[in-house]
Amino acid sequence: MNLLRGREVLPGEFWDVVAVTAVDGSQRDSYERQIREKIERKELPLGAQYKVFSDPPGCKIGNGGSTLYALQQLNDIYGKALSNLRILLIHAGGFSQRLPSASALGKILMPLPLGDPIYQMLELKLAMYVDFPSQMKPGLLVTCADDIELYSIPEEERVSFDKPGFTALAHPSPLSMGTTHGVFVLDLHERSSFPEMESASCLSFLHKPSIDKMRDSGAVCRKQGGLFSMSDSEFVYTDSTYYMDFDTAKSLLNLLNELGPLNCEIDAYGDFLQALGPKATIEYTKNTANVTKEESSLVEIRQKIFFLLKGTPLNVILLNNSKFYHIGTTTEYLFHLTENEAFRSELGLLSSAFTVNVNENFSGCCIMHSVLDLSCSIEAGSVVEYSRLEAGVSVGGGSIISSCWVSSGLSVPAGAFMHTLCVSHQEQTTFVTVFFGIKDNLKKSVASPAHLEELLLFGFNLTKCLSHWGMENECLKFSGDSSSCSLWNARLFPVCSEQQSSFSMSLRMLQAILSGTTSSPPRGTALMSMQDCLRHKNLEEMLKLKRGLHHDIKQGKHST
Repeated sequence: MNLLRGREVLPGEFWDVVAVTAVDGSQRDSYERQIREKIERKELPLGAQYKVFSDPPGCKIGNGGSTLYALQQLNDIYGKALSNLRILLIHAGGFSQRLPSASALGKILMPLPLGDPIYQMLELKLAMYVDFPSQMKPGLLVTCADDIELYSIPEEERVSFDKPGFTALAHPSPLSMGTTHGVFVLDLHERSSFPEMESASCLSFLHKPSIDKMRDSGAVCRKQGGLFSMSDSEFVYTDSTYYMDFDTAKSLLNLLNELGPLNCEIDAYGDFLQALGPKATIEYTKNTANVTKEESSLVEIRQKIFFLLKGTPLNVILLNNSKFYHIGTTTEYLFHLTENEAFRSELGLLSSAFTVNVNENFSGCCIMHSVLDLSCSIEAGSVVEYSRLEAGVSVGGGSIISSCWVSSGLSVPAGAFMHTLCVSHQEQTTFVTVFFGIKDNLKKSVASPAHLEELLLFGFNLTKCLSHWGMENECLKFSGDSSSCSLWNARLFPVCSEQQSSFSMSLRMLQAILSGTTSSPPRGTALMSMQDCLRHKNLEEMLKLKRGLHHDIKQGKHST
């Protein structure tokens, strides 16, 4: 990928179009702006078309709905020429509630500790799939922004996407992993050995099945010998990325035209792939167990997809020496970047990337795109990104510090998530530092403020937290839907005029609940929720702060 960064790619050697999906117009604008800056800095291959498509306003439509709308917008742009294009479609829409440091700038632009300047998820995706376009007939490769697939195949072989219908990559995985992913039921015979890569035809596809369902369907394989990365005696093949040829994409596009505006969530995996294979049945269309919000039209739309796609081939490429990693939560992010030695060595991840003044005593942590004083201490299992840490700052283990300016002598507790956002408030540029426990559930909601005891911040119920901040329950307001109260939309976090004072004030509030003391924001201080921060984010200012860090790191590197 380093060879492609900033280089004009030749026809046929790279994607014709790299398309990224966004949840709304604001996120689309953010992605477009950041991708444009990356092209200007020559961090991406030149010559490909980079497009960002947002979901239409209104209800959630899922990544399946996003796929359909992206196809429609691609068709509007390219018309008949679309049938000759090789397109990478990366699903990056969403608010990233389980990894809020990626909420404002987007999970496709999450930093990774390698490269100079550092890679973001977008470059890693392009690097992982760099060999695919030349082995692919015109069509669409569909993937998600927060997962990583690493595999090994013989040097003389290639992963090819040249068959009609769908072609999916499959990875040997423990049965427990199959319960949260898609699982392929394959037409496989007993074998004593496993080549690194082989093709198979798929009888049916199961979406987040129970272990009993996997067994009853014949999806469970037995390890007979040299299966490369599996320790379990039984395993299943789980899904990740898949390809659809142009004819299949066109039939889905026609379906969207027939359906009109979508009013329910469609899953690009569960709702498309479960219709495929000779043993596929219509039963799944009525199963709404994995749906966040059930709409009356969902079953009807699923059945239309089923009848449209029924009989379409589902080819599977078994990558027997491969691993699938998901980096969509705070705990996954910390684990993979600081603890998972196999993952770190496979990708060549560093403990410190594009950073000034890293103390040699730091071990087991990860620091990216930051400026630190040499006297800082950061304990194992923590990630620091896009931040400035002044003299004597200490960070406890298992914490995330993102986009923060931490003043001299401050001490961040272990297991803390702290992230500063730049927001527009009363026509002023201001700062809000949100803080949570690494394991807090920001999605958990209660029906009204009367049930605040059920919401836990750092293990303390919200009523107790409010008492440490000198606030009554009645004072707490929630943004957005008043019938859904959660840590995500609780207006807890003070709005400040400076980045440093914002961090310091939020840290005092966090330390108050941990020490049982009281720390109230100054009278009259405006409070925002994480949801508010995204609605009022000042993208221009956030990118300006990143550019300032970039400049200082470059200067610091030259002077050392």
